Amino acid sequence: MKNFLRIMRFGRPYRRYAVMNGVFNLLATVFHLASMLLFIPFLRLLLGQTKAVHEKPVLSWNKDALEQGFNWALTRLIELHGQIGALGIICGTVVAMFLLKNLFRYMAVRSICTFRNRIIRDVRSKIFDKMLELPLRYHNDERKGNLLSLITNDMQVLEYSVMYSIEMVFREPIAVIMFLGTMVTLSPELTLWSLLLLPISGLIISRISKSLKRRSTRVQEKSADLLGRVEETLTGMRVVKAFNGEDAMRRRFEQENDQLMRSSISMLNRQDVASPLSETLGTAVMAAIAFLGGTLVLGPDASLSGDSFLGFIIIFSQLLTPIKGFSQGYSGIVRGSSSAQRVFDLLETPNTVTEKPNARSVTAFTTNIEFKNVGFAYDDKPVLSNINLTVPKGKSVALVGTSGGGKTTLAGLLPRFFDVTEGSVTIDGNDLRDLRIKDLRALMGTVTQDSLLFNDSVASNIAFGRTGIGEAEIQRAAEIANAHEFISRMPNGYQTTIGDAGNRLSGGQKQRIAIARAVLGDPAILILDEATSALDTESEKLVQDALFKLMKDRTSLVIAHRLSTIQHCDEIIVLDRGQIIERGTHAQLYAAEGQYRKLCDLQAFA
Repeated sequence: MKNFLRIMRFGRPYRRYAVMNGVFNLLATVFHLASMLLFIPFLRLLLGQTKAVHEKPVLSWNKDALEQGFNWALTRLIELHGQIGALGIICGTVVAMFLLKNLFRYMAVRSICTFRNRIIRDVRSKIFDKMLELPLRYHNDERKGNLLSLITNDMQVLEYSVMYSIEMVFREPIAVIMFLGTMVTLSPELTLWSLLLLPISGLIISRISKSLKRRSTRVQEKSADLLGRVEETLTGMRVVKAFNGEDAMRRRFEQENDQLMRSSISMLNRQDVASPLSETLGTAVMAAIAFLGGTLVLGPDASLSGDSFLGFIIIFSQLLTPIKGFSQGYSGIVRGSSSAQRVFDLLETPNTVTEKPNARSVTAFTTNIEFKNVGFAYDDKPVLSNINLTVPKGKSVALVGTSGGGKTTLAGLLPRFFDVTEGSVTIDGNDLRDLRIKDLRALMGTVTQDSLLFNDSVASNIAFGRTGIGEAEIQRAAEIANAHEFISRMPNGYQTTIGDAGNRLSGGQKQRIAIARAVLGDPAILILDEATSALDTESEKLVQDALFKLMKDRTSLVIAHRLSTIQHCDEIIVLDRGQIIERGTHAQLYAAEGQYRKLCDLQAFA
C-alpha cells in the first residue's frame, strides 16, 4: 500500500479529476440506491400493508417522519393518477433514475480515465528523465531489457492493475457506506451480524493477495529477461546470421518465453481465484444473514417485519458487489506494487555524476587540461591509477595500448561520463566537478568507436543536441568529414532518413556522419575514440586528411589501435593495466624499444 500512495503523489496536479470522480460516483450511487428502494414502499401501500396517509406530516430527519412523508407522497400519487397510473409513473421514475445513475457513472469513468493516464504519462516521463540523468557507469552495468521492461510492461501493469484499481478503492467505499446506512435503518441487529461475518471472507482474500505480489515480481523479472533477449538478438542480428546462430538464439528465447508463460499462468491462476472465491464467500455470508433474518421475522418476538427483511436482503445483495470490487481493486494494487517498487528503485538510484548547485559556467578553453594523480575504479576494481598527464591547448595527445588498458575510461573522464575516484581532472585550472556539465560538454566534439546514429534525417543527426543550426553549417561540417559528396547523392539529400541506427548506410558513411556531428560548432577539444576504425581504405584516407586539418592548432585526445594514424601527435601515452608505462613522441618511443616499439613491430609484421 505504501507504493500505491507514493504513486498517488504524482496525481496532486490532477486531483480535481479525482474529486470529480468521487462526486459523480456519489451521485450514481444515490440514484442506484433510490431506484432499488422506490418499489418497496409503493408495493407495501398498494397491497394494503401500509395505511394511506392523507394529511401532510411535519417533516423532520428521523426514520418515522421520512417514511410518513414518503407514504403521503405515494398516496397523493395514487389519488391523482390511480393505481395503474401511479405504477407507470413509478416505473418511469425508476428508468429515469437508472439513466441518471449511468450518466453519472460515465462521467466518473471519464474523470478517472484522465486522472490515471496523466499520472502514468508523468511517471513514464520521470523514468525516461532518470535514464538520461544516470551516468554511463550505470548503463554499462544495467541490462537494456530491464529498462525497456520498466518503461513498457511495468507501466502497463501500473495502469491496469494499480491505476485501474484506484476507482474501485475510492468508489466502492462510498457505496458500502450508503448501503450500510440504509441497512442500519432497516435492522441494526442484522447489520451487526453482517459486519461480524464479512471480515472472515476479507481475511481469506487478503491472504491470496499477499501471494500475488511475489508472483507478480517474478513475472516482471521474466518479462525483462525476455525483452533483453529480444533486444540483444536484434542488435546482433548480423552476427547471429553470420554464425548460423538462429537455432541457438531460438532455443534461448523459447526457454525464457516458457519461463515467462509459467510465471504468468501461476500469477493469473492465483489472481483469478480471488473473484469466484469472494463471490462464494459473499453468497455464504448472505445465506447466513438470510437465516438470521428469517429467525427475526418468524421468531416469537418478530422484531423484524417481512417487507423490511426483504428490503434488507436486497440492499445486502447489492453491498456484496462493491465489497467484491474493493477486494479485486486491492488485489490489483498488491499485484502492481512490485512494478511500483521497480519504478521507485530506479528513481531512487543515486546519480554518481552530479552538478554542484553553485557550479560555474565555462564558455572557453584557454590553457590546458590536466590529470592530477587520477585513479578510477569500478566497484572497488581499479581501472586507472596514478595518472598524471597535461594536455596543453592546441596539442594532440594519443592514448595507445592493449585492449582493457583503460584508454576509453581515461578519455571518458574528460566529458564527465565518469568521475574520478582519486585525484582530479582540471580545465584551465578548474576542477571539472566545479563546472556546469552542459557547458563542459559543449566545448567538446566526440567520435566514438561505434558510430551511433539515430533513426532520423542526415541533417538532424549531424546537428544532434544543438539548436539554431543552419543548413550551411551542417554542410560545412559534412565537407570537413568528406561526407558531403555521398550525402548529396542520397534521394532527399540531407533530409534523407537513414533508418534505425543508420543501418541504411555503410560503416564508412556512418562514421563520416558521426565525425561531421563532432566537428559541427567548431569544438575547442576533440575526443577521437578509434574515429577511423570503421572506414575502408579510401574513406580512411579522406577522413584522416580531414582530421589532420581539423586537429591543427586544436586540443585533441586520440585513442587509436592503428598506430600509423597517430604518429603525428605531439605526445603518445602508452597505457597498460591502467597505468602510464611510456610517454613521448613517436620517434622517442620507437627508439626506446619498449612496449610501443613492440606494438609498432606487431602491426608492421601484420
